[in-house]
Amino acid sequence: MSTLQDVMAQLQLAGTAQNRKVYARHGAAEPMFGVSYKDLGRIAKPLGTDKSLAIDLWDSGNHDARVLGLRIADAAAMTKTRARRWLRDVDNYILAEALGGLLAQSPHARGLSDEWRDSPREWPASVGWFIVTCTAEQTDVWSISELRDLVAQIESEIGERPNRVRHEMNGVLIAIALRDDTLRRSVLEVDSRIGPIVVDHGETGCKTPAIAPYIDRTLTHRRKMAQRRAQQAAAKAAAKEIA
Repeated sequence: MSTLQDVMAQLQLAGTAQNRKVYARHGAAEPMFGVSYKDLGRIAKPLGTDKSLAIDLWDSGNHDARVLGLRIADAAAMTKTRARRWLRDVDNYILAEALGGLLAQSPHARGLSDEWRDSPREWPASVGWFIVTCTAEQTDVWSISELRDLVAQIESEIGERPNRVRHEMNGVLIAIALRDDTLRRSVLEVDSRIGPIVVDHGETGCKTPAIAPYIDRTLTHRRKMAQRRAQQAAAKAAAKEIA
């Protein structure tokens, strides 16, 4: 079993000055080692799911350790108390989306999203909306009418919400549009009325995607994947008949 000291040593060894500069432009703050996502994946793989180590990594205060901790945390065992505690430490969008992605897999996804989406503060609201992005297509989490209400809320509020919240709301509109045809029409109508969402990504190459083209690309990709799966299934069936 890996200890906190072992893992921190691996992270330190994998970190680079160049990555620290890049992550700083994305809002990450010291202390951090600057570990690439590829190396984070390599370090995380043998750790599996480790609730205790995830807590220790988060409590270290190191940015890379916190990202790794969110990768190995046990979503099913997350409590609202711990989620709220970790949220208080979030100070950049990298951690906000990583925490939101973890909590979207927890039993408290809907409750925490409802609790945080309307916060006037940037990071709680960002996490709350990102949970919607991750769960919008789950019929056991959101009804069609609830998603329609969120679309209306976004249309009325997106221009006034904090910077990163606008980005997450943009992502929510895309996710909702992928749920079904009726919602997609509603989202595209809203998109035509509100126009491009302005988000300041600082000194990075990141962009907030245009809603309609992104939806089209995603649907095209999904159709191609479905066709490929159908072709593979047909090939397997034909092979069985020959055998």
